[in-house]
Amino acid sequence: MNNSRSVFLLVLALSFCVSFGALSSIFDVTSTSEDFITCLQSNSNNVTTISQLVFTPANTSYIPVWQAAADPIRFNKSYIPKPSIIVTPTDETQIQTALLCAKKHGYEFRIRDGGHDFEGNSYTANAPFVMLDLLNMRAIEINVENRTALVQGGALLGELYYTISQLTDTLYFPAGIWAGVGVSGFLSGGGYGNLLRKYGLGADNVLDIRFMDVNGNILDRKSMGEDLFWALRGGGASSFGIVLQWKLNLVPVPERVTLFSVSYTLEQGGTDIFHKYQYVLPKFDRDLLIRVQLNTDYIGNTTQKTVRILFHGIYQGNIDTLLPLLNQSFPELNVTREVCQEVRMVQTTLEFGGFNISTPTSVLANRSAIPKLSFKGKSDYVRTPIPKSGLRKLWRKMFENDNSQTLFMYTFGGKMEEYSDTAIPYPHRAGVLYQVFKRVDFMDQPSDKTLISLRRLAWLRSFDKTLEPYVTSNPREAYMNYNDLDLGFDSATYEEASVWGERYWKRENFKKLIRIKAKVDPENFFRHPQSIPVFSRPLSDM
Repeated sequence: MNNSRSVFLLVLALSFCVSFGALSSIFDVTSTSEDFITCLQSNSNNVTTISQLVFTPANTSYIPVWQAAADPIRFNKSYIPKPSIIVTPTDETQIQTALLCAKKHGYEFRIRDGGHDFEGNSYTANAPFVMLDLLNMRAIEINVENRTALVQGGALLGELYYTISQLTDTLYFPAGIWAGVGVSGFLSGGGYGNLLRKYGLGADNVLDIRFMDVNGNILDRKSMGEDLFWALRGGGASSFGIVLQWKLNLVPVPERVTLFSVSYTLEQGGTDIFHKYQYVLPKFDRDLLIRVQLNTDYIGNTTQKTVRILFHGIYQGNIDTLLPLLNQSFPELNVTREVCQEVRMVQTTLEFGGFNISTPTSVLANRSAIPKLSFKGKSDYVRTPIPKSGLRKLWRKMFENDNSQTLFMYTFGGKMEEYSDTAIPYPHRAGVLYQVFKRVDFMDQPSDKTLISLRRLAWLRSFDKTLEPYVTSNPREAYMNYNDLDLGFDSATYEEASVWGERYWKRENFKKLIRIKAKVDPENFFRHPQSIPVFSRPLSDM
C-alpha cells in the first residue's frame, strides 16, 4: 500500500503544467467539465496522452464511446442521462488521477467493465458523473502449468475464453456463456455458468484481486484483508472500489465434451418431462449441466399457442458415457446419439452464446461481433419442484403475452451443495434446484416506452406475481448480477435497503457487506442504485 502511494505522489511531483487554454482546446471543454479538466492538468504528466483518453459531450467521439458497451441497448437512447466525462485509462496511474479529480470536484463515479448491465447503472446516472471505462485495460495472461490466469479489470468473458483456447483444450474457467459480459462485473456478483455443477461459481475460483480503494491505494488479497476479499467476490465490487486485475484458478476439462439439445412441446408431453426434470437433474452426475429454455409459439398455422421446452445440455465426458446415464435416470428426455456431438469446451461457449459451433472461435474476442439485446429481465430461485398444476398455470400466463418472452432455467446442485450460504456474499447454494431468469424483449420496438413495450413490461411483472408461490420466500431470492430496480433502491434506512438487499444476499451476508462498506468507503463515494449503503449509525444501533 505504501509503495503504491509513494509512486502516485512521485507522479504528481513530476507532473508538469500547461496553460488551461492549450488543454481546453485539446479537450473541447464544456462548462460542466472544466473543473475536472483543470484537475487532470494539475495531476497528469502527459497531457497529449490524457487528451486521447478523455471524452466530453463536445467531442465527436463521445457518443460512440458511450454507446460502444451500452448493453442492453434499451438504454442506448438520446433521453438517457449520460456522463459529464468519460475516462478510458490505459494504466493504473490514470485511474488514480481520475478518482482523485472526481472526488475533489464532487462528481459521482461509475465504473464500466464490459457494459452488460441490466439496469445501466454503470453508464447512466441522474447526477453529474464521471464514467471510468476500462476497455483499454483488458490484458490476459495464462499460465497453463500453474493453471492460473491474470485478467485485467476491463476484459470480457469471450476474450478470456478465446485466450485460454489458444493455449490449451484441457483447461477452462467456470464462468458465464455470454461473451460480451465483463469479467469484473461477472465475478463481483458471484457468477454462474456451464461448469457450476462441477466447479462452483466463477467467484469461488478467484485466487487474488488487485484492487484500488477510494483513496487510490492499490491492494491485494493480503493487504486488503479477508473481509474485503470476501465482499468483492459476490457483493458487487463497484460498491467498494475498482478492480484492476483478477488472479483466477483454471479448472481441468476433457479435450472433448458432449453437447446436445432436445425440445418438446406441451402436445409432446413437455409438462411431464419438465416436471420430472426438477427431480432428476439437480441430483444427477455433476458432470452434466442442463439449461432449459421456454418459449411460446403458435401451433402450425393456427392461432392456438403452445410452450416449446428446449433442454440444452453439456456433459464433461463423451457420448458413450453420457447416454447410459441418461437412459437409466431420465429416459423420457430421449437423448440419442443423433442429437449429440463431441466438441471442444470453447465451442460450447459459441453454442450457448448464440453462435454456430463451426464459427471461428476468434469471434469470442471480437467485441463488435457479439450481439446486443434489448430486454427487461428478472430472476428467481426454485427450491421445491413446481407441481404440474402450477406449471399449467404458468403456461396459461405465458399464453397471455405476445411471444416476446423467454424463460431460462439453469440447473443447480452438484458442487453448489458443498458451499454454505455465507462462503461468499452470493447465498443461493445448497437446496436450490434451479435458477429462473425471465425476460421480455424489445428488439422489434424503437424503445421500451412504446405501448407494445409497456404491455410486455406489465405482463412480465404480472408473470412475476404468478410465479411467486413456486419460488423461494422470506426472502424471495434474486441474483445480484441480474440487477432489477423493480425490487427497490431506497436505502435511507436498513429497513428500506433490506427490501432489495436481502433478496440478493440474504440478511447475514447483507449486514456483513454493510459493515465492510462502512470501513472501506465510509463517505459512500462508490455508489449507485442498489449499491451497498452507508448509514449514519452502526447496524447494532439501528
